[in-house]
Formats: sequence, structure tokens, C-alpha cells
Amino acid sequence: MTSGRLPPAEFYATLPRAIAGAAGLFHDPDGRVLLVQPSYRTDTWLIPGGHMDPGEYPWDTARREIKEELGLDVRPGRLVAVDWVPPQDDGRPALVNFIFDGGTLTAHDAEHHLNLQADELTAWRLCAPDEYDQFLAPYMARRIRACMDALHTGQTVYLQHGRPPQAPTD
Repeated sequence: MTSGRLPPAEFYATLPRAIAGAAGLFHDPDGRVLLVQPSYRTDTWLIPGGHMDPGEYPWDTARREIKEELGLDVRPGRLVAVDWVPPQDDGRPALVNFIFDGGTLTAHDAEHHLNLQADELTAWRLCAPDEYDQFLAPYMARRIRACMDALHTGQTVYLQHGRPPQAPTD
């Protein structure tokens, strides 16, 4: 230690930890979103995606996860949203999730081209906005609504647990 500073490795060890993930948002021309039902969670549906491997870029994670989970070899489109999820009561560290435009996927295309990863996913569905609250956890329903708005406006949104950050009040 010099000048009261920690060596870099020790300093980095004092910083908070976060994990990262990436996903693809597929949608049909009617505005429905592709959801998948994970075998490890029966209480909610998700969009295709997962955690980043060490050294992996978010876009590469989305592409890998889409191929692994759905059997689709696609190049995700633009970044639609970044969602920061705070640490959870069950011990999960904070999560930063990158959501990319997966593109248009019709019911016909899904029926003929999806090949779900059998040990991880049990079903898929195209979900209309009025069904989000029925199939998704509240933060995920908020995230998907914000992502669909971002797709329509051409914006990329920053979210905090599915919500835009609150403006400071004076």
C-alpha cells in the first residue's frame, strides 16, 4: 500500500458485485411478445435469454442464449433496453440485463422453427399486452411494456427493475 491507497486487486475486492445477462425480445406484427416457460420456474414466464459467461459480450450472450434455448441462429438487432435489478432478498446479487430486438416472429414461424431446449424450457407462447400481468412477474411485465414502447419509438431505454428512473424531487 502506498499513500493510503489499496493495491488494485484489494480495491476491486471491496466493490459491490453484480451479475449480467442478455435476452432477445421477439414480437409478431400484432405486438405480441414471445414468452418461454422455464422448467425451473413454474410461477412465471420469461423472454429467451440468460447469464453472461466470463469474458462474453452482452450481444454475444443474447445470440448464444437464443440459439441454445430456441434453436434459432439469429443476429440480435439493436439494444432496446438495459434494466438494473437490485440485489434480492433471496441472496441474488444485483443484475444488469441487456435486452436486444430479436426481430419479428409469427406464430407460423414459431410453430415450424422453434426447437425448445428440453431440459430448460417446457413451452412457448405469443403473449398480448393485456396478458402480460397474467404470465409475467410484475418487474418483467413492466420491462416488456417499456421494451415494446422503445421498439415503437426507436429509443433505447434505461430501466430500474422494469421502471424508468424517477426524476429527483426538490
